[in-house]
Amino acid sequence: MSGRRPEAPLWTPSPERSARSRLASYTDWLAAKRGLAFDDYAALWQWSVTELEAFWESIWDYYEVRASKPYRQVLGSRAMPGAEWFPGAELNYAEHIFAGRPDEAIAIIHAGETNGPVELSWAELRRATAACAAGLRSLGVGRGDRVAAFLPNRPETVIAFLACASLGATWSSCSPDFGAQSVLDRVGQIEPKVMIAVERYRYGGIEHDRRNVVERLAAEIGSLEHIVIVPGPGESAPSAGAVGWEALLERGSGAALEFEQVPFSHPLWVLYSSGTTGLPKPIVHGHGGILLEYLKYLHLHVDLSPGDRLFWFTTTGWMMWNFLVGGLLTGATIVLYDGNPGFPTLDTLWDLASSSGVTCFGTSAAFIGSCMKEGVEPRAGRDLSSVRSLGSTGSPLSPEAFRWVIDHVSSELWLFSMSGGTDVGTAFLGGVPTLPVYAGELQAPSLGAAVESWDEAGRPLIDAVGELVLTAPLPSMPIFFWGDESGSRYRESYFDVYPGVWRHGDWIKITSRGSAVIYGRSDATINRAGVRIGTSEIYRALNTLPAVADALVLDLPRPGTPGWIILFVVLGNGVLLDDELRSAIGLAIREFASPRHVPNEIRQIPEVPRTLSGKLLEIPVKRILMGADPATSASRDSLSNPAALEYFVELARSLG
Repeated sequence: MSGRRPEAPLWTPSPERSARSRLASYTDWLAAKRGLAFDDYAALWQWSVTELEAFWESIWDYYEVRASKPYRQVLGSRAMPGAEWFPGAELNYAEHIFAGRPDEAIAIIHAGETNGPVELSWAELRRATAACAAGLRSLGVGRGDRVAAFLPNRPETVIAFLACASLGATWSSCSPDFGAQSVLDRVGQIEPKVMIAVERYRYGGIEHDRRNVVERLAAEIGSLEHIVIVPGPGESAPSAGAVGWEALLERGSGAALEFEQVPFSHPLWVLYSSGTTGLPKPIVHGHGGILLEYLKYLHLHVDLSPGDRLFWFTTTGWMMWNFLVGGLLTGATIVLYDGNPGFPTLDTLWDLASSSGVTCFGTSAAFIGSCMKEGVEPRAGRDLSSVRSLGSTGSPLSPEAFRWVIDHVSSELWLFSMSGGTDVGTAFLGGVPTLPVYAGELQAPSLGAAVESWDEAGRPLIDAVGELVLTAPLPSMPIFFWGDESGSRYRESYFDVYPGVWRHGDWIKITSRGSAVIYGRSDATINRAGVRIGTSEIYRALNTLPAVADALVLDLPRPGTPGWIILFVVLGNGVLLDDELRSAIGLAIREFASPRHVPNEIRQIPEVPRTLSGKLLEIPVKRILMGADPATSASRDSLSNPAALEYFVELARSLG
């Protein structure tokens, strides 16, 4: 009798490594303090999602959360949306960042395209945060006010965020490569009192002048009372009317760092995630929910401890920047890089990992794919012995990329891919330091995350692709969308398909061994380097071009890439899609959205398929191009122009 040979794991933790993990310490504590024993991770996870109150209370107790007022209960209601976590508790996220940190230990290591690693101690971080908080307070910033940032990934950005959190103010940031309209569409919704910005930044060896963008933001965001300018390359003084960064810190020089006590669900920051229509969704996360989630995830799933050095390549417009800063909660050092990861070559980040002693190297599937394509040898000429783990997110990591990391970085390396979202500020699935790693698979759902794969009828699936759903609430789910007083936009975003169950918008397969495979977005959101925009933002950019009469944009999964953006355009009478128009389309999208969302491919079509009500057929066309049966992907009876679908059916056949 013959059968298929079971797949062997790429990596298996040694018994000693498993025993040293933070997860093992936590399970030992559960046994000693709660009388709970679990045969394996699957049993622990099952307990964490069925006994929500007991699990999250254990996280609160195990990490000794500091609260100036106690909570009345762990969970007031399990309803989604509407779950109320730890009502009555008052605390401060930033207080937990600084609690118990030795002054002489290194908090931040930072590097850029023109400077090597520079260290910032906990004592220096505390002094700068205290001075920044006092300076912001002198500008009128207090509890509940919003502070917007237009900053690169530098220590000043971390300092400004921690200062805002300490005051009970609400933080929101965009990367300085965002176009002016993209920034206005985001932070303009939350009416910030102060903006902290750069007027120049360096990327790819080029200095980019953003003074015109800052001027437009100052003119069009009516709520702004002050703009603080962090000096960029070659700058010494800010523009007239702005406050310089050093002057801001001087205002608060010598101040003590204090922490405003706020309710568990007090707004900590606003992140932005787009659907397919309207402005980006301003997603508000609370102090307590993010605190508990990051204490859990960064300790138990990333396995960080004091002495570790966490690097993740990110911009300030991606939730991974918030996640990276959250690494400070573990006592680990965080490593920041400001610049192009491929400049002057793709060796740059590997050099940084070596020179700064990175222990956990965080990157994206796209970066690993680029290293594979360019023949990069991470071990060549450098010592990477400090790197014990490598994390990947942003898009699915292919099995070939898994094997490349093991073969070219280290066979002893724990490689974990993780998947979550801006919506929750964390990962639903990812690393588990005590489990084996299989090529192309995420190891398991995270503790407390009730992840399942569902079919269209809401039936759970195993070893089959379905919609990623959460059947129970997480503390880090949005507390609300800014300006969504009725909560209708929040409900429509996650609960319109399966009432009372969070539908995330990813295709997922849960395997029979408990691991998972992510297959990309099941909706029309476009994710590049964690910056998620809706297709509506692409269409708004195209509306500035008279030559483009109609359009359809899709993001298709493609191995070794973060995805492939294809733009289909209907042009005016007599207009041809030449190089000049292609350039104009790319420039418009670059300016209105971001450089990351310029299409990989532009095709001219005779017409865009639409429903009888005029709605674009984005999801059905995407499914057809991914190989789904056209007959089940779209009902031709529901289309106003069914013949328009034939172009895409033929294209799918040609793509094979």
